[in-house]
Amino acid sequence: MMMRRAYMDHNATAPVRAEAAEAVARALLVGGNPSSVHTEGRAARKFVEEARVAVAALVHAKPAEVVFTSGGTEAANLALHIARAALGVERVILSAIEHDCVRASAAALGLPVEILRADAQGLVDLDDLARRLDTPGKALVALMFANNETGVIQPIAAAARMARQADAVVFTDAIQALGRMPVDFQALDFDMMSMSAHKLGGPQGVGALVVRDGLPFEALIRGGGQESRRRSGTENVPGIAGFGAAAKLAAREIAEMPRVQALRDRLEAALRGAVADVQVFGDGAPRLANTSLFSAPGLDAETLLMTLDLDGFAVSAGSACSSGKVARSHVLAAMGVDDVLARGAIRVSLGLTNTEEEIDRLALSWSRAAIRARDKVKSSTAGAPMVALAEVES
Repeated sequence: MMMRRAYMDHNATAPVRAEAAEAVARALLVGGNPSSVHTEGRAARKFVEEARVAVAALVHAKPAEVVFTSGGTEAANLALHIARAALGVERVILSAIEHDCVRASAAALGLPVEILRADAQGLVDLDDLARRLDTPGKALVALMFANNETGVIQPIAAAARMARQADAVVFTDAIQALGRMPVDFQALDFDMMSMSAHKLGGPQGVGALVVRDGLPFEALIRGGGQESRRRSGTENVPGIAGFGAAAKLAAREIAEMPRVQALRDRLEAALRGAVADVQVFGDGAPRLANTSLFSAPGLDAETLLMTLDLDGFAVSAGSACSSGKVARSHVLAAMGVDDVLARGAIRVSLGLTNTEEEIDRLALSWSRAAIRARDKVKSSTAGAPMVALAEVES
């Protein structure tokens, strides 16, 4: 009998929720342009504005502060464009563990980019931030809320306070945190924050930038002046409707994250019981309940991914934004992880539908694959402590 597949790659994209798919279908059938004043146009506009309210409520923002985009990447590019073109930013302070969309956008601004150090647990160095803020030139501080690879939650509240005291602009990529922990845009006093629907179980290709009320704004995409002249182009009404439906559910499900954390902890305990020198990255820092990034010396992530896929598991080797390539993780490099260990890193990111049975099967599959691989390359792991494969329930 074929084993049921287990999807454990929610940080790459979460399975589309039935409610989001239904909202997409309903919006598709409306057919009107939300900028039109006739009945069909007003019906389309209603989908957009109801979703705006739901997305804003998820992060305790005002609906008018939400600007819909094509996704998190566009939202990040828009945020950095606003910082330079409308807010007079002269330099960018960028954490070493930022997502590639933020890194690439910062590099394209034509401004000095300063890299904020991270420690061995993947936490940014606030003393380094203080030193950088205490230098001339208006700064943009770009610091993600929680890392997409390790799940490490950053000290974003403290960083935002420090930036405010130095009259710096604050942008946070909150994409991985949404729906997995409380996020309060108003209380944390951010200037801008990026969001993405498909991490919440909404459709791909839609996101938002939350922009603090009253902040000067300059559009990145110009044209017909949609989104109150902040993002031109006819709104993706079906995608936005699905985003709103997913946001409503995600807001209610945050309370269920302890159950997901129990699954993650069960997995890590099983891995440690099977392979003595397995390392879980960032396990000494606060982490998202659903995320585990781990490795052991002498392993190859690409080979492991193929083996696990054949065994029925959808996991990843870190970020899913490299055209399917397994490349050196800049996050692990920033944490000081050596290449031998980083090369075998596997990320498991869970959701509410995962089960203990799936966790136990994954631990057994990874442990067997890891031990087989290391048996073939004993010379590269000479002296590394190993124990026999533990009995893992399946």
